[in-house]
Amino acid sequence: MRVLVVEDEARLAAALQRGLQAEGFAVDVAATGPAGLDAARHGGYDAMILDVMLPGLSGYELVRRLRAEQHWLPVLMLSAKDGEYDQADGLDCGADDYLTKPFSYVVLLARLRALLRRGAPERPTVLAVGDLRLDPARRRVTRADAEVALTAREFALLDYLMRRPGQVISKIELLDHVWDASLETAPNAVEVYVGYLRRKLGRDRLETVRGAGYRLAT
Repeated sequence: MRVLVVEDEARLAAALQRGLQAEGFAVDVAATGPAGLDAARHGGYDAMILDVMLPGLSGYELVRRLRAEQHWLPVLMLSAKDGEYDQADGLDCGADDYLTKPFSYVVLLARLRALLRRGAPERPTVLAVGDLRLDPARRRVTRADAEVALTAREFALLDYLMRRPGQVISKIELLDHVWDASLETAPNAVEVYVGYLRRKLGRDRLETVRGAGYRLAT
């Protein structure tokens, strides 16, 4: 397995390279955004560990450009920014996972392995379910070609549901994937935000499956 580490902190980059090589990975390091983008485009990597704050090109913009080119290399984003909106920004740009600094190397390795198990299935740049359209890179949602203004949390919730149209998604699964796992969040927060989405998209869009969860109608 080949992994690209894009990190401008030389000591951290070297530590990651040594640690991953000890686990049997082939590891290359890039220290700037442009160098990382070029390597990601042409290096044939299985996954990328990507810092947010990079010289020349931010990690957000780097992954946004890859996704716009329909390049689906799995990306684990690293950042000292630990706010929920910062994490939402990283995931909305196209990253597959987000880990805040300082981090546990054991957790990083587990998340990297999870990304590698999932692989890089081809994903559309714009999600479409019926007349709903969601553009993750531009953070734009339309219904019947009319733009719908959503908050970051509403956008993340709709994004998760639109990637699983017709499936019943439990409250616990939504909490795990849409809310910050490090914070205690009451399950009724899901009900509140589902209500917000229904008011903006139409009540018929989100079905309640009693005792099981919610389903985005197709």
